[in-house]
Amino acid sequence: MKKIFLYFVLILLSLSMIIPFLMMFLISLSGNESIFTDYKNINLSFCSYKNVFQSIPVARYFANSLIVALFTTLGQVIISALAGYGFARLKFRGSDILFFIFILTMMVPSQVNIVPLFYLMNKLGWINTYQALIVPGIFGGFGVFMMRQYFMSFSNELEDASKLDGCNAFQSFVRVAVPCAIPAIATLGIFTFVTTWNSFMWPLIVTNTESMRTMAVGLTIFKSSFREITMWGELMACSCICSVPVIAVFIAGKKYLINNPMDGAVKG
Repeated sequence: MKKIFLYFVLILLSLSMIIPFLMMFLISLSGNESIFTDYKNINLSFCSYKNVFQSIPVARYFANSLIVALFTTLGQVIISALAGYGFARLKFRGSDILFFIFILTMMVPSQVNIVPLFYLMNKLGWINTYQALIVPGIFGGFGVFMMRQYFMSFSNELEDASKLDGCNAFQSFVRVAVPCAIPAIATLGIFTFVTTWNSFMWPLIVTNTESMRTMAVGLTIFKSSFREITMWGELMACSCICSVPVIAVFIAGKKYLINNPMDGAVKG
């Protein structure tokens, strides 16, 4: 009986998250005149998608967001894995204090850093460039903390075996620690990609031309361009396009999230 009740609750929670996406997709296929009418009389078409591509440079926004999200995710995963492994396995003088500083950065609201970060980007001449959109997102205390905690619980046996085979610390990291940390890396990668893809405030501040805008900024500007009536079909079509990469990344990384952490270290 408990299992039936649990399954029922899980089904309800799943429907509560899936139905809004289905409604968004249905509205995107409906004409603006028929959205608020009887659903039996709705004629589904891709006119809203066509109008979106004709109204704004969606392909450019999409490409900018994809470039920024991919490079930010790649950079943060590499740096967080290296730093997390260093804090967990390599003990040196002042390591605890340095890690404590990393933890403190997680407690500072991101809005506090906007002005000094913008000043730094301006001094470097990076305003309205990919560097300004990517580099600040590469460094983060959360990723270092997450990877460090994972490597702290990592078994020493495989690492000791690699050292007996002649591996140094970096080789042990690449050949043993990283394959075992695939679930943690996948989790951090998915989280970073989604956060970067949905980022709005920072891209809005450091970009000032249409060619450098991301999807989140472009979607907001597209919505604000409506004067007398909201074009719900076009707005939902743009939202559907914006949702595709996030869903694709989760589906692609889902299998790594449920694997045994030791699977990646065993070969043959």
